[in-house]
Amino acid sequence: MEYLLGIDIGTSGTKTVLFDKDANTISSKTCEYPLYQEKNGWAEQEPADWWNAAAEGIKHVIRESAIDPREIKGIGLSGQMHGLVMLDSKGEPLRRSIIWCDQRTGKEVEDMNRLLTPEKLIEITANPALTGFTAAKILWVKKNEPDVYRQCAHILLPKDYIRYKLTGEFATEVSDASGMQLMDVPKRDWSDVVLDTLGIERSLLGKMYESPDITGEVHKEAAAATGLAPGTIVVGGAGDNPAAAIGTGIVSEGSAFTTIGTSGVVYAISDKVAIDKKGRVHTLCASVPGKWTVMSCTQGAGLSLQWLRNHVCSPEVAEAKAKSVDPYELMTAMAADVSIGADRLLYLPYLMGERSPHPDPDCRGTFFGLSAIHERKHLIRAVLEGVAYSQLECVDVFREMGVSIKDMMICGGGARSPVWRQMFADMYQCPVSTIKAEQGGALGAAILAGVGAGIYKDLEETCRKLILKKSVQEPIEANSAEYQKYYKLYKELYVTLFDSFKKLAQL
Repeated sequence: MEYLLGIDIGTSGTKTVLFDKDANTISSKTCEYPLYQEKNGWAEQEPADWWNAAAEGIKHVIRESAIDPREIKGIGLSGQMHGLVMLDSKGEPLRRSIIWCDQRTGKEVEDMNRLLTPEKLIEITANPALTGFTAAKILWVKKNEPDVYRQCAHILLPKDYIRYKLTGEFATEVSDASGMQLMDVPKRDWSDVVLDTLGIERSLLGKMYESPDITGEVHKEAAAATGLAPGTIVVGGAGDNPAAAIGTGIVSEGSAFTTIGTSGVVYAISDKVAIDKKGRVHTLCASVPGKWTVMSCTQGAGLSLQWLRNHVCSPEVAEAKAKSVDPYELMTAMAADVSIGADRLLYLPYLMGERSPHPDPDCRGTFFGLSAIHERKHLIRAVLEGVAYSQLECVDVFREMGVSIKDMMICGGGARSPVWRQMFADMYQCPVSTIKAEQGGALGAAILAGVGAGIYKDLEETCRKLILKKSVQEPIEANSAEYQKYYKLYKELYVTLFDSFKKLAQL
């Protein structure tokens, strides 16, 4: 038998999945780890936690499946994008990783705009300077922790740190690297103009590959730590959302998906570079060679519901534990009992600032219209709707750019809720579908590994054969019209509160 391994390094945990060559899940394991937030707006993680989670996950799936590790023909990596991993000359981490949702780099973004101009940045990197992207994080360390920067010999992204631990290679690939804001995205390579202007040495960065390319082989030390066979190939892989695109079959122009995890993303494929000059959404290299993506990222999507679960919905958590069910199942069922608009309660999901379509590190989560009549079920409904409105705002930008979205796939934890899926269908005014294999980024990474190993010949044709729909929810016209009334007010609220958010940040 031939097997493929997909490893997805997420924000809350690392998911390791063993697949057969027909994309059937043989075994999977998720290992969680903490997020460190020492100050308001900061977010860091320990690279060692990622590696320990990956090693434990690999050992588990090999042990549970009882396969011969030599039957694993390739490994694909997926992971949270934009995180800064800094290693010394011995390959040891110099500090915790500053991850994607960290918002400390406002001054560094100003520096980037001053040095390169916003127009030049968008022209080269296809995106405006952003606090969440890696370049600003590097500049922050350079300015605030000069001793750390002086010792830095290698800069990697989270999944690429796992590659290094497996293979000893310092490498990356185009889909993840284009989210660092150090690439010439149209040319699919590092930008000497950006690097020289920002004073970042090219030698610090990994060797660039396309996503299905072989980047190295598992060495003996990693094999001993994981149970893998030495010499197993590791391909480029992809950032979490580019990998999820492959895992949901979004590999051709005109197709799109929404994923609701910690963050919320809308992602579409294009055969050519399409750039929003206003910088409201991102353009990156696709994990499909020769293609690009247009994508949005809202910071606090599933995070908003998680926050509500942890701090407001203790009764539901206790009930779920007693019934051995997911607390979110109970929470979304409560929301279904509330009418559209949550009895005039709106929620802005800006818990960690925002990226799309409002690149703003200072905006914050807001309940608007809170009344004595509102109960927990109304708060839940408002959060579900607010997150969906935030995705709709991004879809509106895509359509303004001429990106056609007629059918939407949905994945991530939010895809498990039929209540939430129906909201998205009604708001997008198009069918929303799920897939049979719910492994997202891990499956996409494994398919890339299969291409690299020669098990699959063509990425697009393989996805058409392997990725099958499970359910389709059609939009309900009456619901769409009702949501539009609240959506109009939702959009006005950010504009109205803009100055107040800035004042709050200064207090």
